[in-house]
Amino acid sequence: MTDLDLSALRRWPDVESPELVAVDATDRLILDTAAEAIAAHPDGVLVIDDNYGALTLGAIALGARGVRVHQDSIVAERALAANAGERAREYRTVALDDEGFAGARVVLWQLPRSLDRLDDVAHLISDAGGPETTVYAGGRIKHMTPRMNEVLGRYFDRVDVTHARQKSRVLVGSENAMVSCRGMLPDVRDEGAVRYLAAPGVFNGGRLDIGTRALLAVLDELPDARTVVDLGCGSGILAARLAQRYPDADVIATDVSAAAVAAAARTAELNGLPNVRVLRDDAGQGIPDSSVDLVLLNPPFHDGGAVHTGIASKLFASAARMLRPGGELWTVYNSALAYRGELQRVVGPTRQVSRTPKFTVTSSTRQP
Repeated sequence: MTDLDLSALRRWPDVESPELVAVDATDRLILDTAAEAIAAHPDGVLVIDDNYGALTLGAIALGARGVRVHQDSIVAERALAANAGERAREYRTVALDDEGFAGARVVLWQLPRSLDRLDDVAHLISDAGGPETTVYAGGRIKHMTPRMNEVLGRYFDRVDVTHARQKSRVLVGSENAMVSCRGMLPDVRDEGAVRYLAAPGVFNGGRLDIGTRALLAVLDELPDARTVVDLGCGSGILAARLAQRYPDADVIATDVSAAAVAAAARTAELNGLPNVRVLRDDAGQGIPDSSVDLVLLNPPFHDGGAVHTGIASKLFASAARMLRPGGELWTVYNSALAYRGELQRVVGPTRQVSRTPKFTVTSSTRQP
């Protein structure tokens, strides 16, 4: 395919483990399917949601120049930069907007799981691209559905499906229908005392998930705090409730996702909460050590398509680092995961606050 050894790519700074890979069969199939188009339009390549750099660096190895890249995850951005080395000058990061996507001829895209995210980004590609824009959107077959073809078909008059290879396929959208997304209204909803933006691509569609509801059920039991962190804030509903609960506190809402932090900022604005500060970061790395009184966390239990606890462990360690001595981490997790022992070891003494057959809420106190 290319003279680039994709197998040498790493996931760092994301969780690394023998069963987790930095490049998969979908990356390779997308590149092979799009190779002729990249050679024909080397200055018109746009890459969307490249996990660790395989699509971007693979396209460069195929002759692409000045590749534009949009990655929702800041971890993916940093992994690409680490893997790129001297090739970093051969691509540039762009925003999810008309200017960043304008005139793209060849779009390489790891399919999102969310149909709302697929629709939102495909709409933008169609609107910002030209009549000759072609999209190569690939995924693992087990995560693909006929609805994805239908969504892409709203914006491209022709949608072809490649043969399966190593349990992956690529949807090829061509003959751009040039559908304009001008004038689309944001989806603002109500969740109790909070108005929020339900944004495509945000966990659970931006809605309040059942685990976070378990945290909100014990909101009145939280200790006094001057600095509070919603670690993995999503659309910012929990951060907004915390800002209402602690009107004189500094509430930091942080997430790896660009879509999430944009939604959280809008949620804070909709509710008139100037004490919410939004930060796009990897596990809150930009928050100083020993600077926080209270952290709330609803950790993910999967990494992409793989069930894996590595991300939760990373977030526990980050919370321990940022908490002041005596500060508390309140965590909600699936009761079957039994994180209590790890929390006790990494953060400090841990007690159960509430428990149902499905979810457990614990409080862990940081020791001096």
